[in-house]
Amino acid sequence: MDKIKFRKKVLIIVLIIVGLVSTVQTKNFIYNPAKIKVIKGENKNLDILFPFSLSSIQDEENIVQTTYSQHENHGFKKSYSLNGIDEGEATFQLKFLGLIPIKSVNVNVIDRPMLVPGGNAIGVKLNTKGVLVVAVTDVIGIDGRRCNPAKEAGLKVGDSIVEINGIKVKDAEHVVELLNNTEGKKVKIVIERNRAEFITDVTPIQSIQDNCYRLGIWVRDKTAGIGTLTFYDEETKVFGALGHGITDMDTGNLLSVEKGKIMNAKISNIEQGKRGTPGEIRGVFYETDNILGDITKNSIYGIYGKIKDSFTKSSKLKSIPIGFKEEVKEGKAHILATIDDNKVEKFEIQIVKIQPQQNADQKSMVIKVTDKKLLQKTGGIVQGMSGSPIIQDGKLVGAITHVFVNDPTKGYGIFIEWMLEQADF
Repeated sequence: MDKIKFRKKVLIIVLIIVGLVSTVQTKNFIYNPAKIKVIKGENKNLDILFPFSLSSIQDEENIVQTTYSQHENHGFKKSYSLNGIDEGEATFQLKFLGLIPIKSVNVNVIDRPMLVPGGNAIGVKLNTKGVLVVAVTDVIGIDGRRCNPAKEAGLKVGDSIVEINGIKVKDAEHVVELLNNTEGKKVKIVIERNRAEFITDVTPIQSIQDNCYRLGIWVRDKTAGIGTLTFYDEETKVFGALGHGITDMDTGNLLSVEKGKIMNAKISNIEQGKRGTPGEIRGVFYETDNILGDITKNSIYGIYGKIKDSFTKSSKLKSIPIGFKEEVKEGKAHILATIDDNKVEKFEIQIVKIQPQQNADQKSMVIKVTDKKLLQKTGGIVQGMSGSPIIQDGKLVGAITHVFVNDPTKGYGIFIEWMLEQADF
């Protein structure tokens, strides 16, 4: 009887251990991505603990070849090697005890993209689609009455006015001209809000201030600033910059692009970053001087467009491979940035933390500036360095996006993978 009880206890302990291991492993794989990238001609290793195993759903050895071996120091662990043979997709399953499917995993074999890293200081000029409403105010009419036509028509701060009476709005001056032409008659306006359009009617009021017809709104039609080029592709001429979107200073809304340009910027001076006060790179640029490219997209993960041939021919930098998010590791890296003499320079940094992300985010990693020259010149990361490419082990892995206000030596970076998705690369 004692032997039977002992065996039962041992069996229960074994089952508990297997259950715990299974739970941990299941959790890991459930939260792991359902897609794994393998570079053609390279391999990727997956360590899987008993009682799980990995098997292909169908024979796709022309795309991915798998081999496994028992781990030397861990008898319950198998190390699977996924070897990328040719471009394509293969489907695998994680199974419990080799029988019960737990999760499907798609393995994509791809060529590793090659991009030219930037680091160039750029001037960014963006014209909005229509005009952006930045304030809604009362209007005092020529009869002395105070009213608010825009508010009554449902207009809100952050709305974009794209059409008035069927005419496409060009800029703020055009809005004034169109409203004055109505002579106080009701107008039909097309509003864009959160990427959806709707139509409303509103009657302009003749203002006692200047006799012009007004809706009771303040609008903005363009913005400009300094940033950093992250990358461009030699073949498609697609470029990416900033690593974050351009938002309106008053509303905080992402500006929708009608047209925009990036231009060569000349650094005029740098205000050092200090604890509690972000620094800033100041520069000048002229629309008629050295246009580098056209902006076609403003997303929360950067600005994108087409670079000019004249710039690519003059660039001395060469294409380098990109590093995918799972390849980025804590440790030494460097950035490319322009802080003096309009020259792109290399500065040492440390990647101190990596955020495990399955969806795009501006804050993929925490970096710390360690380069003495950069610290002396700027105090760390300053406004205008957004978009500076992050390079680790010879691969372009990301771009700077934000600075820590309370510690300018530190900041956030975005995985280059997220930027490429936005660029439709």
